[in-house]
Amino acid sequence: MTMHRETDITNWGIARNLIGPTGEATRHGQATKTLEELTELFDAINKGDIDLASDAIGDVYVTLVMQAQMWGLSMTECVDQAWDQIKDRKGRMIGGMFVKEAT
Repeated sequence: MTMHRETDITNWGIARNLIGPTGEATRHGQATKTLEELTELFDAINKGDIDLASDAIGDVYVTLVMQAQMWGLSMTECVDQAWDQIKDRKGRMIGGMFVKEAT
């Protein structure tokens, strides 16, 4: 995902009055929308449907771009912060999930 696409998504949200100076969406409402899109991702996983998964992952990303904007952040800032926290993390796989070592 390029910065250009994040700008497109942000402009889309402003044009629809979700975010920006007159934006009506709330952080809580947007987080709820993210959960709805995650539910669609679980449905895609359960069905083994790659097209539904692709759409759901993209929709989750869009909702997170909106959320980041509501906090005055960019996705690049958020991902960079997450990367800085996990890049040296150690752990192991348990039941198909990565479990980090206690620090």
